[in-house]
Amino acid sequence: MFLLFKIAKRVITTLLLLAIIIPLFVAYQIWNTGHSAVPAKSDAIVVLGAAQYNGVPSELLAVRIQDARLLYENGMAPKIITVGTALKGDMYSEAQSSALKLENDLGSKVTKKVSHKDVVVISVGKDTLSSTIAYVAYMKLHNMKSVIIATDPYHCFRAISMATDLGIKASCAPTKSGPGSLSATGMKYIFRETGAYLSYKTVGQIGIHLTDQIKK
Repeated sequence: MFLLFKIAKRVITTLLLLAIIIPLFVAYQIWNTGHSAVPAKSDAIVVLGAAQYNGVPSELLAVRIQDARLLYENGMAPKIITVGTALKGDMYSEAQSSALKLENDLGSKVTKKVSHKDVVVISVGKDTLSSTIAYVAYMKLHNMKSVIIATDPYHCFRAISMATDLGIKASCAPTKSGPGSLSATGMKYIFRETGAYLSYKTVGQIGIHLTDQIKK
């Protein structure tokens, strides 16, 4: 009986340690990737969706779009993929809103419009996982093997992980300004991403999809 109690105590202690160590390790990976991610030349750039208002991207989304445009102009990838669904009552999807801004808006930092033929609009994806599944399916269909993900710094780790798990080589272009940038976010974002990543890696692997949608 004493031996069983001793074994049970060790098992419980180990589980408690793992419950502390694993989230801390993930949180560090999220922080480190957010601070060190560098985009690599790829087959495509993907703009992950965020809120839009009747075709006008939110500030969070607009910064991702601008970064994707600059990557395209600098020859980092020949195609830009925009993803994101429309909510009930929306006239535009997040993907359509992103594409409109890419193709039509000549802002202060823009030297040329993005060619319509170089923009792929995928109006699918209410959260990171469903968006990733959608754009990866398109990439595989068109023999694309690598992607640069334009998103917030602390979102990079999970976004890269999902693409990699689906067989695509991924790097990230973390936004440098706006509400999702490092200067505008902090531990709250890291905690949320830690929970979302652990959910994806645990229950998500057995087919239970817990949405991470906070975009609206």
